[in-house]
Amino acid sequence: MATFFGAIADDFTGATDLAGLLARSGVSVSLRIGVPAEPPQNTAPLEIIALKCRTSPVDEAVQETQAALQWLKDAGAQRFFWKYCSTFDSTAKGNIGPVAEALMVSLGVSQTIYCPAFPENGRAIFMGNLFVGDQPLSESAMKDHPLTPMRDSNLARLLAPQVTKPVGLANRLSVAKGPASLNDRLSKLASEGVAHVVVDAVANDDLYIIAEACQDMVLLTGGSAVAMPLPELWAKQGRIERSAASGSRSFDPGPAIVLSGSCSAMTNRQVAEFLSKGGPSFRLDPLEIAETGNAKVLNWLAAQNSSVTPLIYATAAPDAVRAAQERLGVDRAGSLIEQTLAACAEEARDSGYRRFVVAGGETSGSVTKALSVSRLNIGAEIAPGVPWCFATSQKARIAVTLKSGNFGSEEFFSRALEVLDQ
Repeated sequence: MATFFGAIADDFTGATDLAGLLARSGVSVSLRIGVPAEPPQNTAPLEIIALKCRTSPVDEAVQETQAALQWLKDAGAQRFFWKYCSTFDSTAKGNIGPVAEALMVSLGVSQTIYCPAFPENGRAIFMGNLFVGDQPLSESAMKDHPLTPMRDSNLARLLAPQVTKPVGLANRLSVAKGPASLNDRLSKLASEGVAHVVVDAVANDDLYIIAEACQDMVLLTGGSAVAMPLPELWAKQGRIERSAASGSRSFDPGPAIVLSGSCSAMTNRQVAEFLSKGGPSFRLDPLEIAETGNAKVLNWLAAQNSSVTPLIYATAAPDAVRAAQERLGVDRAGSLIEQTLAACAEEARDSGYRRFVVAGGETSGSVTKALSVSRLNIGAEIAPGVPWCFATSQKARIAVTLKSGNFGSEEFFSRALEVLDQ
């Protein structure tokens, strides 16, 4: 069957997160890295295009997402999804709202929803406020994010400066009463001219209600979890069919490497847990890289015994991150780390490494591009929203997992390799 659902993700970890949850339905999912240069062919019922536009200039992000939208339209997609982080990573200027409005104009729709909830990973929305575990977003570790510090928990207040049309709320009282109640609320808001609707969700049951109520909306926006129930609904209606997953899920024999650029609280704990096992590791310092380049870490990597998994990381506490940013500037400090980790990924591949565990959205984008990966085949989930993926890189068949900073347990790096071995 032709493509029915087309999603655009604002970073690479978010794209694999979405792909992993959609694949639970048994419907074939295809994940493209960047807008394909070739016209659509051999497409899957569920197509995702991963971009690296979360922190791009707004005009650039809109342009990229419009190109992705056109490709998905050409593939035959009839329903569309704008996927962003479950912690609503953005600034007062964007990019979540401006991209959503541009997509709405292109698709000729007057209303869409915003639901970044992901209950399995502790992300809930109640009365329009986003919670990370038991903490409001603005009190969580996200308040210290180096690129998109989240200092407000109210999604309507976060979204309003980013868009030109009114923002409203469908709270959990509407959602809990079922799809008909939610539809009534959306219709009432539409009659009042409200184009952007934040929708509460605190449990998986809420996601199924939202999906059933909104399955016929041409454009939805949110985190991956709200899209998860959609393929099952459409399959029951005969709009899409379950089929054997397309693409290879095998990889060449070779050692594993862990590359971590995220500075999230959870990734800090994951790095600490991995370090406690005493394996080889190298910590990247952006100030040192700015002075001497990346030769030191590349030489270190080349000298490693590949029978033990090495860890190369830039993960650091918020104070250390801020100190580097003050010296180098936010953009340069981040780009130095991304470029170095990308160079490490290339060196590792050329040295025979075939299993890559990558932590951090920006890092995942840089590493995936450095490895010249254009399409990922989705495999088993390691943790909710974090699957193993399989691709070809310079004729080498590799396995790669792209982990969003705050996802996974403290043992994620070890657990990832165990799942792949199984």
